[in-house]
Amino acid sequence: MHDPGEAGVFYLKILYKEDFMNFFEKSKEIKDYMIDIRRRIHEYPELGFDLENTTSIVKEELDKLGVSYTSPIENSVLASLGKGDKTILLRADMDALAIVEENNLAFKSKNTCGHMCGHDFHTAMLLGTIKILKDMEEDLGGVVKFIFQPAEEILKGSEKMIDAGILENPKVGKAMMVHMDTTRKVGIYIKEGAMATSNNNFRIEVKGYSCHGAMPEKGIDASFIASQIVNALQVLVSRELSFTKGAVLTTGHIQGGNAPNIIPDKAIIEGTTRTYYEESKKHIQERIPEIAKYIAKAYRADADFEILSDVPAIINDKDFYDEAIKVLRRMEIDNKDFSLFDKCEAVTASDDFANIAKKVPSLMLMVGCMPDKGEAYPLHNGKAIFNEDAIVYGPSAMASIAYDYLKGEKK
Repeated sequence: MHDPGEAGVFYLKILYKEDFMNFFEKSKEIKDYMIDIRRRIHEYPELGFDLENTTSIVKEELDKLGVSYTSPIENSVLASLGKGDKTILLRADMDALAIVEENNLAFKSKNTCGHMCGHDFHTAMLLGTIKILKDMEEDLGGVVKFIFQPAEEILKGSEKMIDAGILENPKVGKAMMVHMDTTRKVGIYIKEGAMATSNNNFRIEVKGYSCHGAMPEKGIDASFIASQIVNALQVLVSRELSFTKGAVLTTGHIQGGNAPNIIPDKAIIEGTTRTYYEESKKHIQERIPEIAKYIAKAYRADADFEILSDVPAIINDKDFYDEAIKVLRRMEIDNKDFSLFDKCEAVTASDDFANIAKKVPSLMLMVGCMPDKGEAYPLHNGKAIFNEDAIVYGPSAMASIAYDYLKGEKK
């Protein structure tokens, strides 16, 4: 957490005396509003692009606020406030996970899906941001675009929305998102540079030859060959990448055969690779099919390779970071209960917001929402609990940084 010292506090209070909007206080004023939305979405989580109920809640709230919107793709929402040449985009993802929630909350999921990644928070916080900025729309120095995106968990939504033109008309100059983290103390987390890893999900299909399990010499065992490929792939991380350019390679799904006495003719390997480094991503992407192909060939089989996702790492823009950290430190000075962590660790997961960050200077911030008591289960765990007190950090960060950016020379 940053400590500007007594002299720094005095200087900054004088410097910003005439033009400081306390967005943290404004966010706390609408805390109950956001929690209500979050719980309504949490009760009925939806997957992928099938977000009819979630988008209807978003549109209903926008109608109440008197904010116009469109749907660039199915079950998405694009709203905007302000006018002018400068434009900033704020993004929330809305989809849940195919995970059964294992908590006993009063607003627990009523189906077999669960908001165990916090996208219900993201949606509610972006609506809260709109509510705050709507009240000061005439004072904005440009345009704020708000996108409510489907299908982040399957890494398909942002690319499809970009293709639909969300970065144009007017052209977006900066973009920003926030993400929840149940393992970090309540507060806002920001850093310069790499913030989230790339994502390459992949599939390998090994093609062998089926036969009786008691006569293996008459067939080509696809399951055995798949096991050799799985072992060999770890060489990419342990022997082909420098430890300063590291990566993770996980083969989370392996399937072959359906009976104990049959040599299978086909086996499937599905996995994912993650890294902060583009050169490491490219190297692994090129080498996986080579290793799979040649190992399969060594055992008289064949192997096909398919990339299921190709999302870059999120690299927080230095100039945008420099602007944002000043805003957040200013907020920390004015609010003794505002927790800012500006030397945080990067996230070892991915987010398809990276497709936007690749095209315009962007920031990804984390909102710590560790529960006050009990075990802090990680994201994507059916027992994860999100501290609702943290919900005020999303709008306070997004609204203040957007407002500051658009004010420009007027500041």
